[in-house]
Amino acid sequence: MGWLQLFLGVLVIIVSISSLVRFYHAGFFFHSEDICRHFYGEKDAFEGFDAKALSNRIGEVLEKMENLQTKLEAYVQKMEKDKDDLEKSNMSKLEFKRYLEDEVIQPLYDSHITLRQIRLPKVGGSGNTTFMEEPLINNFVIEEIRKYITPKENKNGKVNIFKTERIYNTIGHACVLMKKDLEFYMDYDVGSYCKDDWNLAQKLMLHGCDPLPRRRCLTRASKIYLKPKPINESLWKIPDGRNVRWNLYRCRDFECLSSNNTDRGYTKCTGCFEMEKERLKWVNKSSISPAEFLISDVLAIKPGEIRIGIDYSVGTGSFAARMMEQNVTIISTALNLGAPFSEMIALRGLLHLYVTPNQRLPFFENTMDLIHTTGLLDGWIDLLLLDFMLFDWDRILRPGGLLWIDRFFCNRNDLDDYMYMFLQFRYKKHKWVVTPKSKDEVYLSALLEKPPRSL
Repeated sequence: MGWLQLFLGVLVIIVSISSLVRFYHAGFFFHSEDICRHFYGEKDAFEGFDAKALSNRIGEVLEKMENLQTKLEAYVQKMEKDKDDLEKSNMSKLEFKRYLEDEVIQPLYDSHITLRQIRLPKVGGSGNTTFMEEPLINNFVIEEIRKYITPKENKNGKVNIFKTERIYNTIGHACVLMKKDLEFYMDYDVGSYCKDDWNLAQKLMLHGCDPLPRRRCLTRASKIYLKPKPINESLWKIPDGRNVRWNLYRCRDFECLSSNNTDRGYTKCTGCFEMEKERLKWVNKSSISPAEFLISDVLAIKPGEIRIGIDYSVGTGSFAARMMEQNVTIISTALNLGAPFSEMIALRGLLHLYVTPNQRLPFFENTMDLIHTTGLLDGWIDLLLLDFMLFDWDRILRPGGLLWIDRFFCNRNDLDDYMYMFLQFRYKKHKWVVTPKSKDEVYLSALLEKPPRSL
C-alpha cells in the first residue's frame, strides 16, 4: 500500500506539472494584452512597422484639415463683417469657382490622397512568410518613391532563383532625414526627361541617402554628342568638350580646368586634367619624390599576378590608364567634386565606379589583386570611418593581393594613429616610406601584401 501511495503521488505531481506547462503555453498566465497578442498575432502584424511615420502622416492630414477649417471660418467671418460690400460687389461665378478649387477642393483632395497613401501592416503573403509593409512607406508622398520601395511579388507566385518570394528595392534610411530633397529628386513624369540634377543626387549620396532609388526617366546627354576617340588615342588626350554637360560646373570647357586657373571650381587633384603632366606619374624616375613608387617596381613584386584592381582616388583615371598599358584592368572610383571627373574617366575609355566613401564596395570577397588609393584619403578622415573602409578593402582583396597607399598625408601628430590603422591587419611590408610634406605634415606611402589567413 505504501508503494502504491508513493506511485500515485508521483503521478499526481507529473500530471499537475504537465497541466501547468500547457496552461502557460496557452497564455493563461499572460497579462490581458499578452493574451491578445498570443491568440490574435497582433505582435507579428506590427513587427517592423514604423508607427512614428504613421503618426507623422496622420498629423499632416490633421494639420491640413485644421488649416482649411481656420481659413474657411476666417472667410465666413469676413463675409459677415463685409456683407454690405459683398452685396454691392456681386462676386462672379468664375471667381467663386476659382476660390472653391484653390482654397477648398485642392486642400481636401490633398488630405484625401494622403489618407489613401497611409498603409497599415497586414499579415499575408505567399508560402510560409509573413508580408510586412515596407517600414519607410508612410514617410514619403511622391508615388514613384512608394512604388520603388514596395516589395515586388514574383509574377508566377513561386520562389525565384534567389530563393525569395519577392524582390526588395532598398534605399538608405538616411533618406528620411532628407525627405524634401529625395522627393524633389523623384518628382518627375514617368518616361520623360530627367531634371539636370546629378549634383542633387550626389548630395543625397554623400549625406547617407545611398543607394538612391532607380528612376524611370530619361537621362539628358550633351546637346551635341560626338563619338569618343579610339582607345589608342583616348587614354592621353583631352576628349571633346561637347561630350560633357557643363551646366552645373563652374567651368564650361576643359581649358578652364587648367591648374593655372584658381577659379576652376575644384581643389583636389591639381593638374589632373592636363595630360602632359599626368603621363609622368608613376613612370618617370626623375620627377617622383621618395614617397612615390614606380608602377614597374610594384608589378615586379608580383610578376604576372596583378590582373584586376580598383583605384580608390580623386582623379581622371590616369592610374588606370597607366595600368592598362601593362595589361592590368583597374576600376576607377571618383565623384564629381566640382569638375567632370566621372565623365573624363569614361571618355578616356576606362571603367568608372560611382561610389561614395560611406558605401560598401560592390565586389565579392577575396577577388581583387590590387587596391590603390591617392588624393582622396588623408588627414581629414575620421579614424572610425577609415577603419570601416579598410576592413571593406581587406574583404575584397585576395590573399597575396597588394594594398598600395600612395602619398597619404596627415598632421605629424596624427601619424601614429593612422599608421596603426594600416598596420592592424598584419600585412607584409614590401615598401614603407614616411617623408615630410611641410613643417607640420608628412607623407606616408606603403605597399602591403594581404596574408593568406587559411583556417
